[in-house]
Amino acid sequence: MRNVQDFFIKKSMLQNLTYTVDKDFVDWYTLPNLLIERRRLMGEKELRRSMSVFPIGTVMKLTDLSARQIRYYEEQDFVHPERSEGNRRMYSLNDIDLLLEIKDYLSDGLNMAGIKKVYEMAQAKKQEEKSKKPLTDQDVRQIFRDEILAQGGLNKIGHYQSQGMQRQFFD
Repeated sequence: MRNVQDFFIKKSMLQNLTYTVDKDFVDWYTLPNLLIERRRLMGEKELRRSMSVFPIGTVMKLTDLSARQIRYYEEQDFVHPERSEGNRRMYSLNDIDLLLEIKDYLSDGLNMAGIKKVYEMAQAKKQEEKSKKPLTDQDVRQIFRDEILAQGGLNKIGHYQSQGMQRQFFD
């Protein structure tokens, strides 16, 4: 792999150290925008992973667990499937990952109380890390944008007003 510097040609030291980039790459001005877009797409990817689209039969095949075992883990508050209009349990990819982790812990000899402790400690650690990290303006804007989009964005205000708000806060 060629060094990154091979791709960038210094244009001028006097022009704020801007760079001209080969046609296959992006200039330094658009790089931050690409990083923001990637972060947004990662959020969308996580959103897709959390969508409940798998019925219990599919989850049984993917995890090699019985329906009774899956329902037991639901009773133990490990997974929280959504219900379809027909009252069927629908699981997400995150739920499936969690069920596979539980299965691995059990095969390693950990009991349910031990598994609960592991997850409680992980949640406490996440919460501690989240509370230590101060929110940046970008974080607040992202939370605000996500909230507007989650609420439908256009339900409470008109289309043009929401476009103006998005430009005002996010551009």
